[in-house]
Amino acid sequence: MEDQGFLPYAVLLLLATVLAVPLAKRWRLGAVLGYLGAGALIGPSGLRLIGKTEEISHISELGVVLMLFVIGMELSPQRLWVMRRSVFGSGSLQVAATAVLVGGVALAFGLDWKSALVVGLGLALSSTAIDLQLLAERKELNSAHGRLAFAILLFQDVAAIPILALIPILGGVHAQEGVLEELLAALRVIATIALVVVGGRYLLRPMFRAAAQQIGTPEVFTATALLVVMGTAWLMQVAGISMSLGAFLAGVLLADSEYRHEIEAQIEPFRGLLLGLFFISVGMSLDVHLAMAQPQLVGVLLLALIVLKAAVLYGIGRGVAREDHAQSLALAAVLAQGGEFAFVVFTMAAANGLLSPEQRDLAILVITLSMAATPLLVRLRAEIVPATKARPTREFDRIDAGTPRVIIAGMGRVGQIVARMLNANRIPFTALESDPEQVDFMRHFGNAVYFGDASRLDLLRAAQTDKAEIFVITTEDPDSNLRTARLLKRHFPHLKVFARARNRQHVFKLMDLGVDSIVRETFFSSLEISRGVFMALGYDEASANDYVRRFREHDERVLASQYPVYDDEAALLQSAQEARDDLMRLFQADTGEEDA
Repeated sequence: MEDQGFLPYAVLLLLATVLAVPLAKRWRLGAVLGYLGAGALIGPSGLRLIGKTEEISHISELGVVLMLFVIGMELSPQRLWVMRRSVFGSGSLQVAATAVLVGGVALAFGLDWKSALVVGLGLALSSTAIDLQLLAERKELNSAHGRLAFAILLFQDVAAIPILALIPILGGVHAQEGVLEELLAALRVIATIALVVVGGRYLLRPMFRAAAQQIGTPEVFTATALLVVMGTAWLMQVAGISMSLGAFLAGVLLADSEYRHEIEAQIEPFRGLLLGLFFISVGMSLDVHLAMAQPQLVGVLLLALIVLKAAVLYGIGRGVAREDHAQSLALAAVLAQGGEFAFVVFTMAAANGLLSPEQRDLAILVITLSMAATPLLVRLRAEIVPATKARPTREFDRIDAGTPRVIIAGMGRVGQIVARMLNANRIPFTALESDPEQVDFMRHFGNAVYFGDASRLDLLRAAQTDKAEIFVITTEDPDSNLRTARLLKRHFPHLKVFARARNRQHVFKLMDLGVDSIVRETFFSSLEISRGVFMALGYDEASANDYVRRFREHDERVLASQYPVYDDEAALLQSAQEARDDLMRLFQADTGEEDA
């Protein structure tokens, strides 16, 4: 097969993916475990269909690079500044505590302190690729444990640089010129990062603007996106920095770019395919023969790694991040494995005489097995203790604002617009938000926002709701929206309550509570789009405005007529059918009049 080049390997890899991943998903094991299983099956320890594991692993590393680039584009510099406590607080504590515990176990197994330190630091790193893929599959990236996991992984990518720089020093490779070489290496790292930041700030947008202007050749835009990612990764690798960290930095520089969504769309197919190839290469590196030769030792080391890392992570979740039991357990399950970057750490440690080849192979085997076990751990945790969306445990802010005329609950997309208009007219208001990260983000831009749950009566009283004139509910969660409205109507009946509604059923429930004004969140924007569509089709502005006005009046009449029967499905369906027929007759009549 070697004489035929890489093509037979590519066919085998694609065939293994097509067969293994759907089976893994069908058995509810997740795509990651499918990739790992496929790699183990066709690799040197399985059917031995592929032997060039090193070449494939080099190509597959680009999957991790592209993934970090896409994630970087989701985070603006302001967002990263908001996350600084989680990244450098929880992240540094996790790496340090895990390194001490795991290093202590390594000392107990007979390693000297230098080797134990390298083992502890290497095993403190988790798998960015597997963890973020699992969180994305389970739609948990925006959960409390998902955000904290991402912050810790981000710090680990940064920490990998000094860990690699430390290995030659501990190994004694630099005898006399070690300090000078390390100083030059540090300066090279700083200069490279500065070059990427400055160049990215002033060159990336003009590059993409020029590529976007090539209307007849869209492949130029794709090539530009790949050039930026791979070029930045290569530049970082030359400077001795993690390629994935360089790609992440390039993504952050493009986070506020107008081309962000187009870049994501162009890179997504490459990212998914190469990331799958990375997981397959990890599966191929699994040394089954070594596991079978020393099953007890491998089992003990694997269990010790998972238990120790999980204990540290659970403690950080509970003690530092103030999360509940379910969220802390979810964090521990998703980050308890070893990481792909540890492969590089232990290979370099063996080259510098800190680990023997046998110790290196054993450590890599344990890491690979822990990565393969992660999807199972996450699924097991989800079945035993579901990571429900926890209520924030951070103490509510003390509200020391003056007497407000208006109180806004929820400072998302809708609440911010209301607040800006009130502020522009110097109308005093108090803004409440239950997401602590959103509160910190808004305060970073100078907004006076207080952390608190508006469905809590004690907080409403602290906000001087009894002295306000109007209460605006713009929270995105319909259940929280209803709880707040119920409290307001029961305890503060003098207030005029304006509420945002997600859909018609939500409107009906708010009407049950007697809310004064209810606005459907997408209704008016849909009317504006319809107005523009009519005008683009050749209708004059007066006709388009008249159609939109007639539809709005008709829909509001239908909404009022459906309210008494909204809990009767049969009556509601009949009403909806009658409303459609009435609307069609209304517009047909209008068309007939115009023709006449």
